[in-house]
Amino acid sequence: MQDSIPGDPGRAPTAPGQDPADVGEDVRWLSAQEQGAWRAYLRASRLITVALDEGLTEHGTRLTEYEILSMLSEAPGGRLRMSALAQRVVQSRSRLTHTATRLEKLGWVERRAVREDRRGVELILAPKGWEVLKELSAVHVRDVRRVLIDRLDPDEFAALGRAMARIVEAYDVSEEEC
Repeated sequence: MQDSIPGDPGRAPTAPGQDPADVGEDVRWLSAQEQGAWRAYLRASRLITVALDEGLTEHGTRLTEYEILSMLSEAPGGRLRMSALAQRVVQSRSRLTHTATRLEKLGWVERRAVREDRRGVELILAPKGWEVLKELSAVHVRDVRRVLIDRLDPDEFAALGRAMARIVEAYDVSEEEC
């Protein structure tokens, strides 16, 4: 399939020989400018994630694991319900359970039943996890600056933050729903 149709950026992409009307007239297709921005966002977000992950992999962990440790460190008592943590790090509960098992085997976190209701499970940042997080934080912040912050001027970075906050706000669910 073509990515766009030269001369008509608002027209639906079609396979060779396909009638554009067959792909849906009620769709509000992207303009050339919108398509360019969308593709740049997709590529940049993947490149940033890969670069940040590579920096942490050199130190024996992954970005998703670092993010879990970081979220726990910011939570009261260094603990969060697994369901709330899954929502915060945008992972399925099963994916988070798998990652938590690895972190637990490393001694970085502990899993316990929630005191208040005994049905829920919470993840707690263990002392060894705090130490690992302290070591990795300098690596991670250095990489965040290198791959993103230092590539934008302050106004661009502020605009990016506002735009991403609007997206998060539109899709975020409250932790009570977890």
